[in-house]
Amino acid sequence: MVMDLDNGKIVGDVPKTTGVHGVVLAPKLKRGFTSNGGDSTVTIFDLATLKETARVKVGDGPDAILFDPATNRVFTFNAKSQDATALAADTGAVVGTVKLGGRPEAGVSDEKGMVYVNVQGKNEVVAFDAKELVVKHRWPLAPGETPVGLGIDLNKRRLFSTCRNDKMVILEADTGKVLGTLPIGKGTDACIFDPSVNLAFSSNKDGTLTVVEAPAAAPFRVLANVQTQLGAKTMALDAKTHNIYLATAQFTAGKMAAPVPGTFTILVVGK
Repeated sequence: MVMDLDNGKIVGDVPKTTGVHGVVLAPKLKRGFTSNGGDSTVTIFDLATLKETARVKVGDGPDAILFDPATNRVFTFNAKSQDATALAADTGAVVGTVKLGGRPEAGVSDEKGMVYVNVQGKNEVVAFDAKELVVKHRWPLAPGETPVGLGIDLNKRRLFSTCRNDKMVILEADTGKVLGTLPIGKGTDACIFDPSVNLAFSSNKDGTLTVVEAPAAAPFRVLANVQTQLGAKTMALDAKTHNIYLATAQFTAGKMAAPVPGTFTILVVGK
């Protein structure tokens, strides 16, 4: 579903994205891309019309997805086949695969030719060359376990990995050196860094948004755990307004809680 950020109205949707996990945009190409975990495809759609223009088969069970401007490629991180698929963003053609040696979660680009991705079962960050599609580094995240969300500070070249044992691990993007570890809320699923305010954010399933201050030099510190809503574990940042958007719903009671139809919502957290 597509929402106009100026008025909060739904303006359209991109249908048949079975088991969709993520979406990335390539504005210069006027294209968007979704990772469809249900049928292991990527939907390519026109940003103006929201019409599907192509559907591409990728690795098994694509989850996270990113666009790398340095190579003009889209990468899907495939949970079941434990690899990454690289697509040419302009043609949609599959140009290669990177074996990751474990289940990948979120990835980020340094926009200079390197891609970083959390590998969940290995408790590590893998760095690979976005052009050559070759793994360059494997860095442990201890004391972090089960890494999920990943953010990047492009200027100071730092990575922020949020882990399911309620920790954010901050490390150097060139050496993998761990610079700090901070507590976060429970059930993290996404991490974003906003360079304009030097803040990293972890959106958590327990209904909190952990805000971490990351200045030029340590120490780092948790500024707040903003109350959001149960299940609000994924997010997007508006670089213009610095608003954060989180998606969630109301849930039924019980161990296997299900979303209540008609309650899907977008939360807006202001600066």
